[in-house]
Amino acid sequence: MSTTTSPFPPIADYAFLSNCHTGALVAPDGSVDWMCLPAFDAPSAFGNLLDRGAGSFRFGPYGINVPTARAYVPGTNVLSTTWHTRGGWVVVHDALTMGPRQGEDTVTPHTRPPADDDADHMLVRTVECLDGSVEVELVCEPAFDYGRVPATWSQVDEHAADASGADGTFRLATDMLVGIEGPSVRARHVLSKGDKAFCALSWNGTAVPADAEDAARRIDATIQFWRDWLDRARVPDHPLRTHLERSALTIKGLTYMPTGATVAASTTSLPETPHGERNWDYRYTWIRDTTFTLQALHYLNLDWEANEFMQYVADLEPNPDGSLQIMYGIDGRRDLTESTRDDLSGYEGARPVRVGNGAFDQRQNDVFGAVLDSILLHTNRSRHLPRRLWPLVKSQAECAIEAWQKPDQGIWEARGEPRHYVSSKLMGWVALDRAAKLAEIRDDEKLAASWRATAEQIRADILEHGVSDRGVLRQHYDTDALDASTLLAALFGFLPPDDERLRKTVDAIEEELTENGFVLRYKTDETDDGLSGKEGTFLICSFWLVSALAVVGERDRAESLMERLVRITSPLGLYAEEFEVDRARHLGNFPQAFSHLALIQAAGRIILADFREELSL
Repeated sequence: MSTTTSPFPPIADYAFLSNCHTGALVAPDGSVDWMCLPAFDAPSAFGNLLDRGAGSFRFGPYGINVPTARAYVPGTNVLSTTWHTRGGWVVVHDALTMGPRQGEDTVTPHTRPPADDDADHMLVRTVECLDGSVEVELVCEPAFDYGRVPATWSQVDEHAADASGADGTFRLATDMLVGIEGPSVRARHVLSKGDKAFCALSWNGTAVPADAEDAARRIDATIQFWRDWLDRARVPDHPLRTHLERSALTIKGLTYMPTGATVAASTTSLPETPHGERNWDYRYTWIRDTTFTLQALHYLNLDWEANEFMQYVADLEPNPDGSLQIMYGIDGRRDLTESTRDDLSGYEGARPVRVGNGAFDQRQNDVFGAVLDSILLHTNRSRHLPRRLWPLVKSQAECAIEAWQKPDQGIWEARGEPRHYVSSKLMGWVALDRAAKLAEIRDDEKLAASWRATAEQIRADILEHGVSDRGVLRQHYDTDALDASTLLAALFGFLPPDDERLRKTVDAIEEELTENGFVLRYKTDETDDGLSGKEGTFLICSFWLVSALAVVGERDRAESLMERLVRITSPLGLYAEEFEVDRARHLGNFPQAFSHLALIQAAGRIILADFREELSL
């Protein structure tokens, strides 16, 4: 299917809205094509992203589908879209609104201390006519439970109606006159210069904006929320500043405020391979992401968010052996059983559409290193090791000792045979190295010495079995194939920057595991991942290469790749999981937290090198 005939907008053309409880994706034509209520991982009420009949909500000028300009209100996750029609000009603002907390949240209850501001549980959309005369339309056609259940509407009055289905209910309110037409509610109204109108969806009971001025106040309050939040971040004055700010806003937008969890992405089943089967549900929290999340949050001076995330990790229920699963629900639930929605077409025919993630109970031995590196990062930053985290340190260290010699599915969750993946062994070394340092902070020299000895044993094993004859780190012990995850050896200090094996690994990946300079995870024809089809380059791996190049002193090469990566950002500054080089388009779930976290880390290394050069002048 060509992009010129596809009814699906390009993945990178969507705007991401968030209230830190759920998210929404807005297409360029003004249609909300993805929104799950009331939380990120709930069933969708608007699912046109995965099937053009699975629910949408458009608000914009009648008969015009291509906007003149789209941008975030600076420093926010509030979308501003300007339209030029034959009759005039209008601007639409869209926001999942935030405001002062109004008592207990019964929609998505908190397990973390409530903040001063919280979600309204409302999508607010305002329009203002800037010039001339423009006819505006509203078409709201939800389909609950991932498109399975068309909405049943009941009219409240001439300006409001309630939609219900599959145990879900919300209210649509507007100052336009609405009418019910089967599964949809519609409205049309002509605005002249200076006129304003609004519409809002509310799933918090019956609270809705009283009028257009009230709706505008809620948008303004949301703008203020995001700007106040971003003002707390430490963002250096550097050419990469705007990318850091957008990444920070995206990571915050992917945070589930009630528990402190961070979702990997706001979507499910956007394809890694066009029209293929590599479609996964990413609306959960990967423990592997913990260390990258902590690195990014602490780098940006967002210590409150970092602490909230660590408390979420501390609350998680471990497996019977004391280990943590590789992923959990945003509410901490363990069972993420995977199913398919075979009635949905999938994005551009990419099937199956998956809900849940069958990898949740895989063995992945890298998880222990991610947890313990996170705890050490957090401890060094706060200068305090919380008492409740010490049992977690011991349990994860013990699990790493038990597991490091066993094969696993690896960092990429391969669905083929378990292997002795080098990156898993590497993260086993990270686990024991960080555990030893934490034991030293606790003044437990006996444990520190024991864990340090095991870390050295793992290092020796990797260097004996995980390095090819040409001196390059392998994907796993039974192959000479390359894997981008071995770049973690540079990021986690496994080898010193001047080690020849590290440099050769970085060079080999840059030269042999790239397409047009962008990095693949691995070559699918050399890896038994249990799936068919080729995949795009992985953006996180490209950002890892930037960091690795900076570590080994190749600053010019690092900056060159970083410049290329920031040039392929979406029109609104967002990244999906992958980038298809041949057609220069984003693939995979969107927006992708891992990509933005890796951007922050890579940018941090480049900025540090630039500042050091300034100081040496």
